[in-house]
Amino acid sequence: MQAEQGKTQAVREFTLDDAERILGDVFAPWVLDLGLSVARVETTPPPGAAADWQPGAVLRMAFSDRLCRHGGIVCGQALMALADTSMVLAILSASGGFRPMTTVDQTTHFLKAVTSSDVLADARVVRIGRTMSFGRVTLTSAGDNKPVAMVSSAFAML
Repeated sequence: MQAEQGKTQAVREFTLDDAERILGDVFAPWVLDLGLSVARVETTPPPGAAADWQPGAVLRMAFSDRLCRHGGIVCGQALMALADTSMVLAILSASGGFRPMTTVDQTTHFLKAVTSSDVLADARVVRIGRTMSFGRVTLTSAGDNKPVAMVSSAFAML
């Protein structure tokens, strides 16, 4: 429930179908060329969740030679676009639906190279506000489940 000017209003549940529809309808065609799919959205804590649980979304970027630079390493630009896209969907899931926004800042720390593997993006909302929202994304290699990058980001809510 969300309070709004003295009234109590239910926040609509944001579903996996909503996330997939937005991924296909809202993002630029080149983002779709990354081969992204939405694995899950989390709007409420699962049973047994830690006290610091945060809403979010998990996306998968399918491995493709088209996303690789010399040596078969998935390029950083693709990883950063995956992180940005996953954070948008995490914020939308926490908001209960579509809200226009734009990226203000994204800081990426690359930990290790990804080769010949899908990449998972676990995006979590740290704070959602009226004018600004903040989040963190952990990128992992689906091949060995090891982290490959940590990302923090800020978005202006339009």
